[in-house]
Amino acid sequence: MPTYDERLRDLEEQLRHDDPGFAEAMSGGTPRPPREYRRHTAWLWLAVGLAVLGTGIAVGHGLLIATGLVVSGAAAHLFDPQRGRLHGRDIPSTR
Repeated sequence: MPTYDERLRDLEEQLRHDDPGFAEAMSGGTPRPPREYRRHTAWLWLAVGLAVLGTGIAVGHGLLIATGLVVSGAAAHLFDPQRGRLHGRDIPSTR
């Protein structure tokens, strides 16, 4: 049976393997959110999609409206923290 310290060491190694940037920030004393909670790219794509949608509505161009809807929908999918499970990656639960 592994001791408490061994289990903590194993957990630390797993964390370093899964998200090295987060582990490095934790050891440095300035934690940052884990990778599954960093959504800068999703916000950027959502803003682009909504801008294209708004432009399409303003000029009355159907292709721009469709493009804005598709890009916004794809960006909304990036906000799902469990999206990696579909591809075999084990992303921890948000509960």
